Formats: sequence, structure tokens, C-alpha cells
Amino acid sequence: MYLWTYVDSRGNWYRRARRNFSFGTSLHHALQRFHDTNDIGIQTVDQAVAALEENWVEAGYSSQDEMLQDLAEGKQILERHIERHWAEAPTQATLYVEKTLTLDLGRFVLRGRVDRVDEHEDGTLEVIDYKTGRESVEAEDVAGNLAMSCYQLLLKEAVPGHRVIATIVAVRSGAKASSELDETSLAQLREDLVTLGNEILDRDWQGHEPVGKALCSGCDFLPLCRRSPGFTAPDEASPRSTSRPEAS
Repeated sequence: MYLWTYVDSRGNWYRRARRNFSFGTSLHHALQRFHDTNDIGIQTVDQAVAALEENWVEAGYSSQDEMLQDLAEGKQILERHIERHWAEAPTQATLYVEKTLTLDLGRFVLRGRVDRVDEHEDGTLEVIDYKTGRESVEAEDVAGNLAMSCYQLLLKEAVPGHRVIATIVAVRSGAKASSELDETSLAQLREDLVTLGNEILDRDWQGHEPVGKALCSGCDFLPLCRRSPGFTAPDEASPRSTSRPEAS
């Protein structure tokens, strides 16, 4: 994935729009507008639904009926999310929506785009990530999610002096779970990221031979990898899931 995404430009020709990404992007945009305290045009359910319709991404759908089915589902998810938000009577203030955070790690820059950051009354910062393709989430899911750990590190560096927690929200059901890295864990994460980043930068990508894995069957770049000498394609005859993949 890294080779065809960041090193070899041939990968650009093999990317294709996907239904789950279009669905997630559309819903994320509507959630962004609703939670953006500076966006006074989105203050009701009807306005949020109208924003979803206006910014709906149509790419990646196999038919008009499939797209309209997802649009109707997206409206229901958005309505329920807003109703739950109001019912919780939140006291925290939203600081950022769709905010890009960066951290200079020497030879490279760590960059992450957070869905939302709230500040609680005690000064705790909560970085929130929406998942539009799942129904449930546990604290272990958050603790084991590399992106959520990176978000904590980025936010801790960007706004020092605050406690930072990470939360994943399964937007379909409203289920959510949180986790928090202590200072020792954050320091170890930073060290591990530097080590990993340097290994990636120092690797001989021109001589890299891809290795087939089970997840390759759904990858856009499989035709490119097949051209590499010694590459063994995964068993494409194995059944593939028909459920929508998780989209961030």
C-alpha cells in the first residue's frame, strides 16, 4: 500500500471510488457542519439533513437505487445522532472540527486530521473519531487503534498542559468508548513512530517485492503487485464479506 500510495505514481491510476468511503465522507461533512460552532446555518435536524443532501458524494455506487438507499440511511443516522446529542445536554465546548494537527519528528512530519475536539469543564480535551460503518465499540478498540493513539500525541503536543482522552463514536448506534495514554505511553509511542518512520524512509522501495496476504483480494493495487516477480496472489476464490467495510 505504501509503495503504490506514496512512492510509485502508477498507483494513482488504479484507485477507484468506493461506496463506503463516499458514504462516510458525506456523513462526516454533515457532522462537521452540525458540530462547528461557527456554522450558524446548521442548527436543526432539517438543516443538517439538507446539508447532507447538498454535499452527498455520488461516486462509487453501482446504481442510482443503491445510492438512494444509502442516502436515506444516512439521513436516519444523522437525525438519531443529533437527537442523542441534544438529549445528553452536553456541557463541553467544541474547539475543532476536521482539524489537521502536525508534529515535527525530525526526518518527517506526523500529520493527522481529527473529526472533532471537545473541551470539558475541567479542561480535559477529548478527541472524537466517528465510525460510520460499525454498530459497537469497546475501550479496547480505542486503546488498540494506532490512529487514536497518534491523535492523542498530536493534540497533547499542540495544546500542552491538558489531559487528553480519545473517543470512538459508532455513529449508527450511538455507542462510544474512550481510552487514554499516560505520559510514559505517549513518550514510547513517539519513539516507536520515529523508529518506524525512519525504517520506511530508509527502505529500498525500488527493490521491494510485495508479499500476498488475505486482505489483498479487495485492494486496488493487486494488478500492480501481480507484475512483481515472485508475488503469489491470495486465494481469490475464498468468500468475501458482503457487509459494508468500516469507514472513518
